[in-house]
Amino acid sequence: MKKYVQVGIGYRGIYSYALPILKDYGDVAELCGVYDLNAKRSALVSKFSGKDIPVFDDFDKMLEAVKPDTVIVTPKDCDHDEYIIKALHAGCDVISEKPLTTTFEKALAIKNAEKETGKKVTVTFNLRFHPFFKKIKELVSSGTIGKILSVHYEWMLDTSHGADYFRRWHRMRENSGSLLVHKSTHHFDLVNWYLEEDPIEVNAFGTRRFYGPTREERSERCLTCPHKKTCEFYLNIDTPVLKELYLDCEDVDGYYRDRCVFADEINIEDSVSVNVRYSGGAVMSYSLTAHSPYEGLNLVLNGTDGRIEVKVKTESSLNYNEKSTHSMTVYNRKGEIINIQVPEKVGGHGGADEQLCDRLFRTPEAPDPLCQMADTRAGMMSIGIGMAANISMKEGRRVKLSEFYDELK
Repeated sequence: MKKYVQVGIGYRGIYSYALPILKDYGDVAELCGVYDLNAKRSALVSKFSGKDIPVFDDFDKMLEAVKPDTVIVTPKDCDHDEYIIKALHAGCDVISEKPLTTTFEKALAIKNAEKETGKKVTVTFNLRFHPFFKKIKELVSSGTIGKILSVHYEWMLDTSHGADYFRRWHRMRENSGSLLVHKSTHHFDLVNWYLEEDPIEVNAFGTRRFYGPTREERSERCLTCPHKKTCEFYLNIDTPVLKELYLDCEDVDGYYRDRCVFADEINIEDSVSVNVRYSGGAVMSYSLTAHSPYEGLNLVLNGTDGRIEVKVKTESSLNYNEKSTHSMTVYNRKGEIINIQVPEKVGGHGGADEQLCDRLFRTPEAPDPLCQMADTRAGMMSIGIGMAANISMKEGRRVKLSEFYDELK
């Protein structure tokens, strides 16, 4: 029986880690404590699970009192490094929600701490466990389209899912590192995983022309906004889950979950275009749109022996559920279609969350032929693209990851 503690109690922290441990993995895992800057939110783990989980008011005290085997890290992205490093030096392994962190400096500090302590960090890229994206990995690994030469990747967030990043703490670059780090880390990791190559050079452009101060009819937040009856971006925070997790906890930390998506303070992009060159010669063109009329993606992998074309369109944008439509077409070099079996999707994020939790908590030492369990290096390489893209946009130049990562020199 392994002992776990968790730092950072938000929606994903509770529903993707805390509650699954308590409900589904009690025979192999014990959640022995939780800590969040907001103690009210921490207490919800006990309320939602019906079990008495100790709430700590200090992270260091929790480590000392529990002496856990593993620390689950799910606070704001910019705070990951602090808790990961403390956990490693306390002799704990770490499970970190993506992204690993938000800056090159913080990534290197985590890498050094892991090396110094001999403990392990696992980064939870749940898309590696999505049956659909796993199938692509199997096709690539089996040589179906030969060596990948180029990748074209478009990801679209609709104005439900996309807008939500501009309401929350993510909208501030200092918190999330921008969508290129917080959100695109998923996408960059998939391509890195498929290619089995390192990203070495990045060039990027980005704008913010949809969200931010683009309209006069705006206010501090949705709850008290005088325009909420006419604004298509109105979010009703007075609903069961949002009320308990956020509205009822505002008096502790002053965090508003429903801030206006047209605020002046927003400083992340809502449209980005990125080019990446890889160590094996492959190139990628990538775009992210956070204000699409619909949610989905287009992905093309061009190989020496063929091509894979992928399309996903999601009706329920905040969860890849049964309303999503997935298509995958595989061509050989002659342009003939290769018949494949497209896997069905079940559960949270198409079944990815459940499979990820199984590997994390029940079978962490099982064989991993597809390398689905991501380590610190994988986390560094995925955020490396986004962080290099941020520098490229700011300084107007191509950025080499070897400027920051010694292993790429």
